[in-house]
Amino acid sequence: MHVLEKIYWLRMGLGVLAAVISAWYSTIVESDIYLLMNSVSLTLIVYLTSYYLIKHRYITQMEKPHKIFTTGIGIYFLTWIVFWVLLYTIFNYP
Repeated sequence: MHVLEKIYWLRMGLGVLAAVISAWYSTIVESDIYLLMNSVSLTLIVYLTSYYLIKHRYITQMEKPHKIFTTGIGIYFLTWIVFWVLLYTIFNYP
């Protein structure tokens, strides 16, 4: 697998992880507006942290280092929103 493919699949997995953490956090918070803000903030923190970890690992193998930041951004947020809605519904079902 190429480096960009590894980053892509890693970001997909991290999107699922961020969704699980965000949905679990939704069982603690009672206000809906704070829930959404905290979930999005947590998702951005996980993404930015993954950027620095991936950059540290793969910077020497990349032709264009800025590709590290943009590779997998769509699948990350799409995976996060799909799994967050699914898990939020399951965790908060009455």
